Amino acid sequence: MWEIDSAEALQALASRLSAFVSERDAVTLTGDLGAGKTTFAQGLLAALGVTEAATSPTYQIVHAYETPRRTVYHCDLYRLHPGDEEEIGFAEMCQTAAVVVEWPDIVAGLLPNDRLDVRIEGEGTTRRVTLTGFGAWERKLARFRQIEAFLARCGWDGARCLGLRGDASARQFLRLSRAGETAMLMDWPTQSDGPPIRNGRPYCAIAHLAREGTPFIAVSDWLRERAGLSAPAVTASDRDAGLYLVEDLGDAVFGDLIAAGEPLEPLYELAVDGLSAIRASGMPRALPVSGGGFYDVPAFDREAIDVELDLLLQWYFRLEPVAADPAEMARSFVAAWTPHLDWLDTQPKSVALRDYHSPNLLLCRERDGLKRLGVIDFQDAVWTHAAYDLVSLLQDARLDVPEAVERSLYARYCEAAAAADPAFDAAAFARAYAILGAERNTKILGIFARLSMRDGKHGYLAHLPRICRYLWRNLAHPALGDLKAWYEAHLPKA
Repeated sequence: MWEIDSAEALQALASRLSAFVSERDAVTLTGDLGAGKTTFAQGLLAALGVTEAATSPTYQIVHAYETPRRTVYHCDLYRLHPGDEEEIGFAEMCQTAAVVVEWPDIVAGLLPNDRLDVRIEGEGTTRRVTLTGFGAWERKLARFRQIEAFLARCGWDGARCLGLRGDASARQFLRLSRAGETAMLMDWPTQSDGPPIRNGRPYCAIAHLAREGTPFIAVSDWLRERAGLSAPAVTASDRDAGLYLVEDLGDAVFGDLIAAGEPLEPLYELAVDGLSAIRASGMPRALPVSGGGFYDVPAFDREAIDVELDLLLQWYFRLEPVAADPAEMARSFVAAWTPHLDWLDTQPKSVALRDYHSPNLLLCRERDGLKRLGVIDFQDAVWTHAAYDLVSLLQDARLDVPEAVERSLYARYCEAAAAADPAFDAAAFARAYAILGAERNTKILGIFARLSMRDGKHGYLAHLPRICRYLWRNLAHPALGDLKAWYEAHLPKA
């Protein structure tokens, strides 16, 4: 039970619950007239992305809202008579959208199994709020209670949630606000490792995907304190629970800025200079961890590369079948890649952040110098060739980087590297860039096909032509002629 002393606190509680509302969930609101049901609904709807001022649908009965993530129906059934629920299409609403229902008793038999009941009682300014979860909401409510306890320990109890952001991993971020201050809650619960795919090991272990927050903390500290960039400082954590309170770097994401019309090249120049600063900082493989000890960055070894490359065979060619014997195609694929990966093994290594591209780079306008560059999503960092992050940036999977811009920014990086290190081998770097670019874009073709076929996220297919263009840029390198021949045989440019 939550003791609430104001309408603002009631809306703040609702906003924090918003992170758990799925596309077809129901939130039922019960309580006497004037208890605060509509006030609660307003806080919930605002956090779900409803930008207009939500009002009580007492006379209209239903208000429909479209948000970037979902459709939400707000229903006030106080005036509804038995049987009228068919006329308003309540059952269909529950099958296609999230619903927030005041006075739900009349449709009790139509409510989804996965729902949250919110009972509001009390009078004056004091309210008692009781939350009861059904179906999937039992587990969600248990997690919510964990988060509430964590926020209370951090001094952030009662904060309002201003919205949430997820990435392609198990993490999600809630932006919290209190007294004019903001912070991000990184909710990163422990996940199952998934089924074994090779030698009894799951994909995440083979590909070295982080399962908890230690690498995030270690890499973030180095980027801020040694490389001079902006990365989210972790101000409080409960690693066992998978909860972290981190610095809020804002919303000026490179991809969004460019989509809104901001020129790409100045932003990417800043990002290239950030990579030069990381290189100059001498970022070690054994990174110090706050509180003592070190985090050893895993090697981007052959097993990890092999399992990434295999995504093309396992998923992309299921999306775009080719007339070839699968076993022979796989054998020749490995044979074509082996000499290039053998050569890459002989080259110098450094830490690569791995996902250094437009969705994970922010412009911190109020800061100076390289601190204007905000970097997030680096917990999967690996020990590999320095060209990896540069190709991730200059062959951005989410937006077009013109080839002339890529060449210009590539030259900018290499000039800085040569000025800092007279032993910098420009020819070897170019070869590594092409190999890693071909590897990364091959992997992404497989991942985006998998996201569509397995997870129903078909929007990723729109990026495939761009990824193919990048791939052919890399295969044009003179040292990759035999590898290019394999792709020409199995992945025609058309």
